[in-house]
Parts: sequence; structure tokens; C-alpha cells
Amino acid sequence: MDTKMIKGMEHLYCEERLKELGLFSLEKRRLQGDLIAAFQYLKKVYKNAGEGLFTSTCSDRTSGNGLKLKEDRFRLDIRKKFYTTRVVRHWNRLSREAVDAPSLEVFKARLDGALSNLV
Repeated sequence: MDTKMIKGMEHLYCEERLKELGLFSLEKRRLQGDLIAAFQYLKKVYKNAGEGLFTSTCSDRTSGNGLKLKEDRFRLDIRKKFYTTRVVRHWNRLSREAVDAPSLEVFKARLDGALSNLV
């Protein structure tokens, strides 16, 4: 397989190349897709498909966003890799502005800002 480099970036490590090009790592892109799907489920874009997928704990006393998701506890480690478990911790860290976005496009823009600040 012939892999071509972008001229002038041959000496950079993969992470540095991605940063230089303004791209997210594979891990961040997966998280981005997970959070976009969660937004769509929670905003009922998928009519009955996501019913009961997440348990929300709405409260005015919560810091950050007002739509926190309940994080379930499991005895088996394998359950920690499920979509619903993977996304809850990150969703709860999002800002109120991102979660309350009026549209998917606005959410994506705000999410990109949040992910670029993520270490």
C-alpha cells in the first residue's frame, strides 16, 4: 500500500499532523458521532427508535447543562463499552449552550468547540 504524505509534514507524528490540519483523532471523531447521535435521540429526531435509551435527570440545581443523563452502574466491565454508557459521562460535561442547541447544525458547531478544548 502506497501512503502519500502531505508535503512538509513527513517528519511529524500522526497526532501533530492531525493538529496541524485541524482534524480530530479517530477517538474524538467516534465520540463526536456518539454525541451527535445522543443529541438526535434526546431531541426525538428518531421517532420511537431511542425511546428508553437514556434516563435523564433534569434539575435546575445541576451545574453545566440542564439535561444530565443518569449513569448506570454495572458489575460486568463489558457493559462499560456499550454506547449508552460511553456517551453519558461526556454528555454530562457538555455546556448548557451545546445541549440546548436549537438545531443539529448549531449543536455540531458547539460540539466541535467543546471537543477542540478536550485534552
